[in-house]
Amino acid sequence: MPGGVRKTPHRRRRTLALALASAVVTAVATCVALLSAAPANAAVTPNIFYTIVNANSGKCVDARAAGTANGTAVQQFTCNGSTAQEWQFQTTSGGFFRVNNFNNVAEVWDVTGVSTANSALIQTWTYGGGNNQQWLPTQASNGSYTFTSRNSNLCLDTPGASTADSVQLQQFTCNGTTAQSFNLVPVGGTGPTTTTTGAPPPPGQPNFGPNVFVFDPSMSSATIQNQLTNIFNQQQTNQFGTNRFAILFKPGTYNVDVNIGFYEQVLGLGLLPDNVNINGQVHVEADWFGGNATQNFWRGAENMEVNPPGGTDTWAVSQADPFRRMDVRGNMQLDDNGFSSGGYIADTNVTGQVRSGSQQQFLTRDSTIGSWTGSNWNMVFAGVRGAPNQSFPNPPYTTVATAPVVQEKPFLYVDNAGNYNVFVPALRTNSSGTSWASGNPAGTSLPISQFFIAHPGDSAATINAALATGQNLLFTPGIYALDSTINVTRPDTVVLGMGIATLKPNNGVVPMTVADVGGVKLGGLLFDAGTTNSPVLLQMGPAGSSADHTADPSSLDDVFFRIGGAGVGQATQSLVVNSNNVIGDDMWLWRADHGTGVSWTTNLATNGMVVNGQNVTMYGLFVEHYQQFQVIWNGNGGRTYFYQSEMPYDPPNQAAFMNGSSPGWASYKVANTVTSHQAFGLGIYCFFQANPSNQAAHAIETPTGAGIGFHDMVTVSLGGTGTIQHIINNNGGTVNSGTTVQDLTTGP
Repeated sequence: MPGGVRKTPHRRRRTLALALASAVVTAVATCVALLSAAPANAAVTPNIFYTIVNANSGKCVDARAAGTANGTAVQQFTCNGSTAQEWQFQTTSGGFFRVNNFNNVAEVWDVTGVSTANSALIQTWTYGGGNNQQWLPTQASNGSYTFTSRNSNLCLDTPGASTADSVQLQQFTCNGTTAQSFNLVPVGGTGPTTTTTGAPPPPGQPNFGPNVFVFDPSMSSATIQNQLTNIFNQQQTNQFGTNRFAILFKPGTYNVDVNIGFYEQVLGLGLLPDNVNINGQVHVEADWFGGNATQNFWRGAENMEVNPPGGTDTWAVSQADPFRRMDVRGNMQLDDNGFSSGGYIADTNVTGQVRSGSQQQFLTRDSTIGSWTGSNWNMVFAGVRGAPNQSFPNPPYTTVATAPVVQEKPFLYVDNAGNYNVFVPALRTNSSGTSWASGNPAGTSLPISQFFIAHPGDSAATINAALATGQNLLFTPGIYALDSTINVTRPDTVVLGMGIATLKPNNGVVPMTVADVGGVKLGGLLFDAGTTNSPVLLQMGPAGSSADHTADPSSLDDVFFRIGGAGVGQATQSLVVNSNNVIGDDMWLWRADHGTGVSWTTNLATNGMVVNGQNVTMYGLFVEHYQQFQVIWNGNGGRTYFYQSEMPYDPPNQAAFMNGSSPGWASYKVANTVTSHQAFGLGIYCFFQANPSNQAAHAIETPTGAGIGFHDMVTVSLGGTGTIQHIINNNGGTVNSGTTVQDLTTGP
């Protein structure tokens, strides 16, 4: 998302390697401890980190030069306490394991060339499931281990029984010598708690899978920090990658720095945010992109108290980055000394000042803030105590005193007995401030036993069978390839994703439908279009739905849609809302403008959202780059609080971007049959990169009448690239290379 006004706020530098520096200081002590350690007498424990010491040389198995790339030599080296010498065993099948390095858990022990010959060298390589990447630990009577390759049936071996540094390990005929004998020493006693589908979780913990990390305040800060840094290092630039992570903090106090990369969701497990206290930042920055935060997508933080050591927590984001149910004891900074474009804060307390910096547009809902400074085009506040007064367009603050109807997102928590539950907040009407300001919020707790915990690889048929028994649904982190539709049919079903869980259809199926029932809660999901066109990615209610769900509306919280970017994707419409009274809260519907599989004729998508239901309410609606109307609203009683939209970048010429005889397609279309509709704080932009001469006649098209009102609208020609002739119908000025910003307080 290019464009915007660049600001230069003070930028606090981070130190991501504090724990590693500490480890270097204690390297000598670590080395002595490892050399004198008694052999481990227990079987290999999946998912904790070990130092692996050769019995002959007393030296540690090491990733040469702390390498994290394919082809890094697995060698022996003097034990030094570095993370290059920390290894994790993850189960595969039949008692075999993949062995991951701490610095990049995607890299595993690998026999070079898939060889079955003696003396083939061992390297690290991205895990692909090959037999040459799987090892069988066998424990001897003295507690030491040998490791046998699944591919060759040969043993991990130190060539020539060498005791020298930097000797690359090999496979060799198993011979029972100490050159093939290794002792395992757990790092710090235990590592962060993770689970896998192939191994039982720790007592009392559900099986959340290998990409959920559960931290306990009894763990050392260094252990936790090392794991946080390791995950961030993998995910910092991984914009279209396949890894997904959820990081969970049990109630307690932590002295760590939580830097959040792509597809990372960080969650506190308390019933109240202040049950989990982070003495450090919980932050998003844009170092990977030179301070430009306009591509900081797909991550989130929920349900924690944050005490930033420098007084300011940085949250430099754009779309699909919810900051929910947080208690920031200090200030917030919403950029990183560069461009930033869009974001969302809800149910959050900030004791100090929120500084928007270069943010082009932003929504804050049902929160309490000390104060706010900064604006560019479109800052919207709904139900925010401490918000600036209504003043659009100078400065462009749209302030609505209360939010008419809100369903806060369900969340996972651990009760006083250590049991996992999902809390479903009660419906709020005419609300302002946080839902938890007076203590425990109103709502209902559901035990985790009432949830089917899905893992990548589970089929739609398996998931539907669980839903049919009355269970709710929890998607653990990963990508779910769906060959048929997931059908949610029971009222009040909770469907919750962890770690930006991603649903991807095969063969043009519809990934998910919801029946015309009340109270369904969908949250924390990314719908990613497949290579074969799907008619729709999510349908709320069948066509013709008519039931009144005023008392028990369904809700969509942090639900995102993507067409292309990670590969070719096609879907005619992303979201169709046929049911009445649905509430949308933080949704990004995106036809990709960059990445893989992106062109006018490749990632095909006609509309982002189509609303046919009555009395549908949307907060934080981001819809971008679809090839015709971004939004079509056919139902009466609709309300939108904050709308941010870019028209498509890539129409090759005006002929390809025509609505009949009218140039271009409006972004926000209200059908001519509608008699009641209200919208507050709308920003619509053009950046006709493929052909700057392209035009759109209108940003918004709507019928007129007493029941229809649009409030605080802005249009922008980003960099003067393209033209929008009018803001709403034929009202409002033109934006183009001459005048790049126009605004209108009321319309039509």
